[in-house]
Amino acid sequence: MTNAPEHSEFSLRDALDATRAWDDADAIELDDDSAWGEGESGYADADTSYDEEDPEELTTGAQDLAERHALRRVAGLRTEIEDITEVEYRQLRLERVVLVGVWTEGSVEDAENSMAELALLAETAGSEVLEAVFQRRQKPDPATYIGRGKVDAIREIVQATGADTVICDGELAPSQLRNLEDRIKVKVVDRTALILDIFAQHAKSKEGQAQVELAQLQYMKQRLRGWGGSLSRQAGGRAAGGEGIGGRGPGETKIETDRRRINTKIAKLRRELKEMVGTRETKRQNRRRNHIPSVAIAGYTNAGKSSLLNRLTDAGVLVEDALFATLDPTTRRTTTSDGRVYTVSDTVGFVRHLPHQLVEAFRSTLEEVADSDLLLHVVDGSHPDPEGQIAAVREVLADIHADKIPEIIVINKADAADPLVIDRLRRREPHSVVVSARTGQGIAEVLDMVEAELPRPQVEFDVLLPYGRGDLVNRIHQEAEIGSMEHTGDGTVITGRANPDLASELESYAR
Repeated sequence: MTNAPEHSEFSLRDALDATRAWDDADAIELDDDSAWGEGESGYADADTSYDEEDPEELTTGAQDLAERHALRRVAGLRTEIEDITEVEYRQLRLERVVLVGVWTEGSVEDAENSMAELALLAETAGSEVLEAVFQRRQKPDPATYIGRGKVDAIREIVQATGADTVICDGELAPSQLRNLEDRIKVKVVDRTALILDIFAQHAKSKEGQAQVELAQLQYMKQRLRGWGGSLSRQAGGRAAGGEGIGGRGPGETKIETDRRRINTKIAKLRRELKEMVGTRETKRQNRRRNHIPSVAIAGYTNAGKSSLLNRLTDAGVLVEDALFATLDPTTRRTTTSDGRVYTVSDTVGFVRHLPHQLVEAFRSTLEEVADSDLLLHVVDGSHPDPEGQIAAVREVLADIHADKIPEIIVINKADAADPLVIDRLRRREPHSVVVSARTGQGIAEVLDMVEAELPRPQVEFDVLLPYGRGDLVNRIHQEAEIGSMEHTGDGTVITGRANPDLASELESYAR
């Protein structure tokens, strides 16, 4: 009886290295003595320290980002006439768009910044920007937004470039939208519809999706269009021909039926959101009852709010260089250097001319800002117009009655910003700090400012706690501000400041 051939020790690293050459045709042949032959498995002794990152160690934000990028869009891919097979990801053809703006006030630089922001919004929504046109007018044309002559010019640009969508930098009235589509012969959307589309793509939580749907329905209700059968009268049963009982009277057109169904859906969403608001309010009441201070991170979209939250609390939320990358608020618990507990909440980003439908729909989410004790207002220091961002954010804060909250201006992206711009912002906003959430620069200074600005407990105490009351010592560490602490033979002597509830429990141990 012949002996079985001896096998070399199995190594997972060597096996993985060998598979990398399989892409080249006939680049490798397996030997009879390879690790994949007969014999015992070598997995027990395998070296598992290969370079690829373990998926289980990915943060929640990294997993969300990978899921979002699993659906890729590419330019110039005609999926409607070609069958694309054997690809790693589904690929969608980008919409080819032309941007149109009306410049009514401000400088030329302001108009260019507004169009640049509209281009970023269009790209975030999944489109390819071909041309951008804006004109100076005292006010938008009430019929076509840009005037009859410019409509003809836009139609020529659309025909020359092969664009299939025109995006206007403003909110169009239903009549303006209809007139533009009738004359340009392609789809026309306004800035509000574009932002709503981005929100619909990025909303993940049940509350966020309901808020976006509510805003979309409110926008759509005023812009329903109908022709042909949509304007015909409704009749039921055998009276469909308009004869006999049930066929008399004006009836109801299909477009009226659609509007009624939208109103019904809006009422249902508001009821659902009201229940969700109750859950959020319960959490806020628990924090108030326990006297836990709250810090809200607010600011312009893509200013780096989520990156700052990750730096301050290791939250691991999604971070992406895109507008409105994260919509769902995230709250994390953290502590000061002396042990006091407080919460940090990330909120939805703001933008110029934020649609009022979104402000109304996201009001419950934005209340996280209005109910906070301190506001970290994040500004993109590398943006061409950071002062404009600050003004736009403060306008929205005033709408939700959050303009009286103590505010710290956090000038982010210091590693990419112009030092002259940072100096200008520091002079304009004295209560500010310069950071880089990517490199970690200035994070310690932010934490020091937050700790100094958090509300202080009101009641002073001087107590001698027996060693059996470790629960009170723990509460003092978490909720109070400790001035001094000394361990004696009779117990722990502590002085400091506490909230009224805790101070009342400490009264019996006062010295």
